Amino acid sequence: MKLYSAKSTFQHDEAPAVGVLVANLGTPDEPTEPALRRYLRQFLSDPRVIEIPRWRWWPILYGIVLRTRPKKSAAAYSEVWEQDGSPLLSIGQRQAAGIRQRLQALNDRGPFAVELGMRYGNPSIPAALRRLRESGARRILVLPLYPQYSASTTGSTFDAVARELMGWRWVPELRMVGQYHDEPVYIQALARSIREHWEHEGRGERLLFSYHGVPERYLLDGDPYHCQCLKTSRLVAEELGLEPGTWDVTFQSRFGNEEWLKPYTDETVTRLAQEGVKHLDVVCPGFSADCLETLEEIAGENREYFEESGGERLRYIPALNDRPDHLEALTALVLQHGQGWREVDGGRDPEAEQRRRAETAERARAQGAER
Repeated sequence: MKLYSAKSTFQHDEAPAVGVLVANLGTPDEPTEPALRRYLRQFLSDPRVIEIPRWRWWPILYGIVLRTRPKKSAAAYSEVWEQDGSPLLSIGQRQAAGIRQRLQALNDRGPFAVELGMRYGNPSIPAALRRLRESGARRILVLPLYPQYSASTTGSTFDAVARELMGWRWVPELRMVGQYHDEPVYIQALARSIREHWEHEGRGERLLFSYHGVPERYLLDGDPYHCQCLKTSRLVAEELGLEPGTWDVTFQSRFGNEEWLKPYTDETVTRLAQEGVKHLDVVCPGFSADCLETLEEIAGENREYFEESGGERLRYIPALNDRPDHLEALTALVLQHGQGWREVDGGRDPEAEQRRRAETAERARAQGAER
């Protein structure tokens, strides 16, 4: 029995590639109760997500949550499911393809291999890493599509990558993008998307920046997520020239009974409507791709809260998704964090490198190697 896995074939003259793992949270395989049960079991079993001792959490998870939540979640996913499947997955595939196309267009750099991997569900992070290995990646850059760092997202992605690499015989050089919440290319893309939305749809009286919530104790225990969300919002507001009092920061998607980061999005949209705000715009800068939390929770559920409380129009401003400026920003992050790797720095001479690889293969065969 082999303890460690390796690339299926190896040739001494192959060109080593830089692999880019584009990672996101994940999605169920289909909007059905069995599929949601599998997905939620994996998601809610992650100790990075639920920081409760297992002996306390398992009875709740298996005795209550996995018996009641899959049906409700399946119904919610059915509302956003598209002809080609989960929006998060289809957008993620287009994002990975766009980054790949832009990297491969850099003639004096590379070669590059780009794969999409989901922390939960499919395509999985282990499967994506193995595909990168088969593409010849000896250096891998992990790009989690979470602009703001949280242990429950970016930290969990690192856990999944490390767990897979622990079983590899030849471990690649590894780098990871920890956060990009204040990168100018990201801030400018966000501001541009908001301006374009206002040009086409009109501008609301207030702009709400809504982020996925986490338990408040994560912040108190040292997680920087809350601070980074506030900074992203401030920088975008400055880029847009917004006056104080015309924008707010809130947190959505809370789960369970403990205190989460406040103010809560649902309570805020209700309060704003009751205070007389008629037109409200909501943007979700923490989501790099539209998904259940943006399409169903914000554009659907919270829009209803707003209108039922007296508001006239809540408009959701789409995530950056596969906008060209977003893909260019993500590609720039890859190049920035890959500095020092000769495949990334540029100035390659492909013909000279091919000659050197051929010479290496010839020497290897002279020593008895098959390839």
